[in-house]
Amino acid sequence: MIRNKVRFSKDNNDFISELRALVNDYFKIKNISKYGNASIIVKSLLMSFLYSFPYILMLSGTIHSIPGIFLCWVIMGLGTAGLGMVLMHDANHGSFSQNTKINKWLGKSLYFLGGYPPTWKYQHNTLHHGYTNIDGHDEDIAPVGILRFSPHQPLYKIHKYQYIYAWFFYSLMTLSWVISQDFSRLHRYKKMGVSLSSKKKSGRLLQELIFSKIVYCMLLLIIPLLILPISWYWTLLGFLAMHFISGLILSAIFQTAHVMPDSKYPLPDENGSIENNWAIHQLLTTSDFSPKSKLFSWIIGGLNYQIEHHLFPNISHVHYKSISQIVKITATKYKLPYFVHKSFYMAVKKHIKMLKILGL
Repeated sequence: MIRNKVRFSKDNNDFISELRALVNDYFKIKNISKYGNASIIVKSLLMSFLYSFPYILMLSGTIHSIPGIFLCWVIMGLGTAGLGMVLMHDANHGSFSQNTKINKWLGKSLYFLGGYPPTWKYQHNTLHHGYTNIDGHDEDIAPVGILRFSPHQPLYKIHKYQYIYAWFFYSLMTLSWVISQDFSRLHRYKKMGVSLSSKKKSGRLLQELIFSKIVYCMLLLIIPLLILPISWYWTLLGFLAMHFISGLILSAIFQTAHVMPDSKYPLPDENGSIENNWAIHQLLTTSDFSPKSKLFSWIIGGLNYQIEHHLFPNISHVHYKSISQIVKITATKYKLPYFVHKSFYMAVKKHIKMLKILGL
């Protein structure tokens, strides 16, 4: 099971060549690193606190009422999403720190969120970033279930209502990491002949994956079930609420970047070639939102600047707002699209519109 290779055009590289030069000049003139700064450390500590402190309060018995414990799970859901967007995402892109070992170890924070770094990095860094919105390659537009994210996928009657029920499936995102998604991806990538590690064979990766899931479930579910002074079903509901909240937040942030009315879904020709080069392809398939909301951007790890992230995944998100004007001006100069929505509300509204379009 090996996917057909996709090749981007090598023409019209002037845009990305000039853009890279301008962005490099920006960092040289400012005399700053392209990696994370004090801001990302502060945010990471805050999100770690949101994730871990409620857990400590529950297990220590400091908070013991059902409403209080449930609120702790809710806050942990916010912390889960925050850690994913602010710390884990940058670290696994190698942009959190100039030190590769720090990136490697911080990237392991995904274990605490229920995911598995080797499969996540291949799915996200290689497939999604490499082949954005290309059906059959970008797994972000190939959801499991009754969702249709590409006009090239089969259309069924139920898709007419996906703009309504999609949000339920979005809320299952992180829970699916814990239960099944990592296992199915590890198996699929093995059949594709993909090497997820230069040092570990597939059997060792599977053992590591199983062990990580056992540890996660012990810490986040079994121990709370044994210790918390409430009925088991309240603990289970709290655990599920944590995942529903984190899954919904993460899905909404990422889906509003690519499944939009402006988004293009190019297919390779019979030779496996895509019409545009990789950089122009990113502009055609990606959108920004809320460019003026500093607080919102700070909280979600700069992921409202998805265009900048896709063009420069090796640059920390703390710099995306600053370089966004460079990207926009350069794209305009070359008469290329730069899709941006003024607010997250508008982005969600447009995403719902696209879900309706894809259901017709």
